Amino acid sequence: MLLFTHPSMLRHEPPPGHAEHAGRLQAVLDAFEGLSFDRREAPYATVDAITRVHPSRYVEALEPAFAETEGARVRLDPDTYLSEGSREAIYRAAGACAAAVDAVMAGEDEMAFCAVRPPGHHAEPVSPMGFCIFNNVAIGALHALEAHGLSRVAVVDFDVHHGNGTQTVAEAEPRLLFASTHQAPLYPGTGDARETGIAGNVINAPLPAGAGSAQWRQAMETRVLPALDAFAPELILVSAGFDAHKADPLAQMELDETDFAWAASNLRELSLRHCQGKLVSTLEGGYDLRALARSAQAYVTALQHG
Repeated sequence: MLLFTHPSMLRHEPPPGHAEHAGRLQAVLDAFEGLSFDRREAPYATVDAITRVHPSRYVEALEPAFAETEGARVRLDPDTYLSEGSREAIYRAAGACAAAVDAVMAGEDEMAFCAVRPPGHHAEPVSPMGFCIFNNVAIGALHALEAHGLSRVAVVDFDVHHGNGTQTVAEAEPRLLFASTHQAPLYPGTGDARETGIAGNVINAPLPAGAGSAQWRQAMETRVLPALDAFAPELILVSAGFDAHKADPLAQMELDETDFAWAASNLRELSLRHCQGKLVSTLEGGYDLRALARSAQAYVTALQHG
C-alpha cells in the first residue's frame, strides 16, 4: 500500500485547544510505524486539479488570506482557520489525493492511504467549512474522471459528520457515486436519506446518536455496499473519518476499531470485484487521539490483510 503524507501538514495550526490539531496526524503516523507502506511525499495539487472542484475565484480569494497569516491566524468561518503553515499543508493535502489516484491508476499499487490534514469533505466548491478548505476527496474523484477518463468513480464516507461538500459535487455529476453513513442530527445538518442526487447517485444513511455496531453495519449492508456493488465503480475513494468511535468527543455514536476493520474488508472485497482492487482512502475526522490511532491502524491493516 502507498502512503502519501508530508511534514508540512503538521504546520497547519488552528488556535490552541482546537479539535483539529497536528497531534491527530502525528497519532496516525505513529500508529502506522509498524505497518508496511511504500511511503510517498504528497505533492502540491495542480491548479487544474483544484479548479475542477473549486472555481478559480474561490482559489484566488484565498491568497490574500494566506498572505495575512504571517505571524497571525486568519479565521475563515467559526471553525476554520489559517496559520503561517496552512497554505502548503492545504495544497499538499489535496495533492496527495490526486497523486494517489495517479499512482493507483498507473498500477504502482492497488491501494493508497492519504494521511493528511486539514480534512476536506465539508469544503463546498465556493466556501470553506468545518475545518476544511479544499475538498481533498472530491478533487481526487474529479481528477480520476477527467484526467484518467473514468466513467464511474465512487466515494464512500463513513465519517460521523456528513460530507456535505462532497455531496454537493456529486449531486450534479452522474459519473460519481457518493455514499455516506453519519450521525443525524449533527453538524453540518445535511445528509437526509431523501437527498439522492441527479441520478440516484447520492446514498445517505443517517443514524441517530447512540447508534452502535449493529445499526451501523446494517446501514452499510443494506444501503451503502449494495449501492456500491450496483454502481460497479472503476475506482473507489474513501473519506476515512474515525470520529464515529465511541470515544470521540465531537459525536455520540458507539463504534470501535473493529467496525472500521470490518468496513475495510468489505470495501476491499468490492474493489477486487469491480476495479482490480483500486482503492484510495483519505483521512477525515477523528478527535480522540488513541481511538483515532487504533482505528486508522485497524482499517489499514484490514485493507492490507483482508
